[in-house]
Amino acid sequence: MSQPITISNQDILHIVKQYRQIPDLIEKIITHKIIEITVSKLGIQVETEELQEAADNFRLMNALETSEDTWKWLEKHALSLDDFEELVYRNLLTNKLAQHLFVDKVEPYFFENQLEYAGAVIYEVILDDEDLAMELFYAVKEGETSFYDVANQYIQDIELRRKCGYLGKVNRKDLKPEISAAVFAAKPPQLLKPIITSKGVHLIMVEEIIQPELSEKLNYQIMSEFFDEWVKRHIAKFEIIKQLD
Repeated sequence: MSQPITISNQDILHIVKQYRQIPDLIEKIITHKIIEITVSKLGIQVETEELQEAADNFRLMNALETSEDTWKWLEKHALSLDDFEELVYRNLLTNKLAQHLFVDKVEPYFFENQLEYAGAVIYEVILDDEDLAMELFYAVKEGETSFYDVANQYIQDIELRRKCGYLGKVNRKDLKPEISAAVFAAKPPQLLKPIITSKGVHLIMVEEIIQPELSEKLNYQIMSEFFDEWVKRHIAKFEIIKQLD
């Protein structure tokens, strides 16, 4: 028979300290307080219908399809039903605040910086030897081998090798400048001449260039970035008084 183990709030706080998670928790607490203060000043409120819809969406996103699933999830995270409602309420309030502050700023920002959101579908092999990279480049160009054969032979990572170096869609702003310039000047499908960076010699196949579009997902991403920066600026203004004992 297994022996029961009792865990107290003091035990939890001790482990949080030991794993150096206090700064992250303090930042989250301050963020909550900043949001509470700001929404109060702005008079932002949550309607019952909005809260119900947000709760339904939360359960959907977390695969809580039945009441039993929800109760198990709450038990796992040591949450009561009231805690769950507060969690959904806070998330909804945060989203409404972000909308209030930045809904009119996203589209102008996107069009001003849309080149940064251009995407490309690429395959990549990184080599250590520039001469070898050039040799493989010309071999592929002349039809002596294929890029996918090169990937299978020279990529060390097993999962990446199975995908023949496929990186999927990458955004312009996430690429190194020297790689970005070459990728977005390509006429797909095109194999680029080897590019040298601090990581090695890159042999890149550009499959497709994707023009930027302000999708719902990108809209949310940009607004989240704005909101995170806004929070950081406000956190810097606070004097933090800790009471952990």
